[in-house]
Amino acid sequence: MNGENRRTPMPSVMALAYLGDARHALYVRRMLVLRGISKSRELNDAALDYVTAEAQARAYGRIEKMLTDGERDVFRRAFNSSHLNKPKHASGRDYRTATGFEALIGLLEWLADGERIEFLLNEAYKEDKENDTED
Repeated sequence: MNGENRRTPMPSVMALAYLGDARHALYVRRMLVLRGISKSRELNDAALDYVTAEAQARAYGRIEKMLTDGERDVFRRAFNSSHLNKPKHASGRDYRTATGFEALIGLLEWLADGERIEFLLNEAYKEDKENDTED
């Protein structure tokens, strides 16, 4: 665990969601590049299968039972936050779930727990990765 972050107060769940959004996007981009996609348009199009509120809500559903109590608490606080914007292209429930998912990833990034992030995101996208090897 990063010593600096242990001394620094925990950010708000919205700040964690912001951080988690970036960390999740990096994971997705790396996953797509590893698939051998090299054209930016194809990469951006493929990323939409993972970074939308609906996609993140599905990903959360795949890992929900694997979470610790502390992880669930951060998810719940972000899900229930009154500071959420009105979603433009998603249901309110998917948008709230995606925000909670991002806050969860942000928490782990803040705690410098890359191993846990990789485990959860690998589990969330396990089927996609298995389908890649079958192609």
